[in-house]
Amino acid sequence: MQIHQLYTQSVLRNFTYLIQLDDGNAIVIDPWEDESVNQRLKERGLTLTAIINTHEHWDHTQGNEALIAKHGCQVWAHANGEGKIPGLTRMLGANEIIDLEDDVQIKVLDTPGHTFAHLCFLLSEGRIAKAIFTGDTLFNAGVGNCGNGGDAAVLYRTISEQFYTLDDSVVVYPGHEYLENNLRFTLSLEPENMDAQDWLAKAIQTDPVTAPLNTTVGDERKFNTFFRLGNKTIRKAVDCSDSSDKDVFVALRSRRDNW
Repeated sequence: MQIHQLYTQSVLRNFTYLIQLDDGNAIVIDPWEDESVNQRLKERGLTLTAIINTHEHWDHTQGNEALIAKHGCQVWAHANGEGKIPGLTRMLGANEIIDLEDDVQIKVLDTPGHTFAHLCFLLSEGRIAKAIFTGDTLFNAGVGNCGNGGDAAVLYRTISEQFYTLDDSVVVYPGHEYLENNLRFTLSLEPENMDAQDWLAKAIQTDPVTAPLNTTVGDERKFNTFFRLGNKTIRKAVDCSDSSDKDVFVALRSRRDNW
C-alpha cells in the first residue's frame, strides 16, 4: 500500500490523495479533477475502484463525474451527502471498518463541524494507526472553518473527542495546503512558539508540488492553537483567560475567520 499526495495547485490549494493497493487497485480521496488522477493511475498501472469524498463541498467532489464515466467506480461518503455528492453509491457510517488489503484498514470517523456531512478516515496497518485523512476538519496547524454549513461548537467536540486522543505518531493528511498561513496565525497569538517558528521556516522553503510537508498529531500538539487551548498566552490573546476550553476554541475560530 502506498499513499500518493497530489497537490492540485488550485486557487484553494486542495490536496487529492490516491491510495495504491498491492493488488493493482486504487482508491482516490477528494478528487479536485480527473486529469491528475488519471495520469497517476496510468503511470502506476492502477485500476480505480472507488472514490471517497470527505464531504460535499464542490472542491472535494468536482472530479467525481469524469472519473465515474471513465472507470465506473463507486463513490463512498456520508449519508448526509445524498443528493449533494455526485455519484454517491455507498453511505458510510461512524466506526465502520473498511478492509483495503491484508492488515490495512480504514476506520470511518463521523466528524461534523465544518459541515454535517463530513467524514475522516483513520488508516491502520497491522492494527496500528498510521495516518488520518482529515478533509476540512483538521489542517496542518489549523482546523476547518464553519461558515458554509457548520458549527464551531460542534467542531470543538469533534476535534477534542476524536483527534486529541490519537497517537502522536499518526500522520495528518488534510484537504488543503494551509501550513504556512496557519503557522503565521499561531505566531500572531503565541509569537515565542519555537516549534511554530521552525516549521514556518521549513514551510516557506518547501514546494508542495514535489515534497509537501506533513505533520503528525504530536506536531499539532506543539503548534496548532486549536490543540493548545490551555495555553495561557493563547487564552489571553483571545480574552478567554478564565473560559472553558470550548469557549476558547470558538473564540479562536472566530479570530481565525477574521485574521
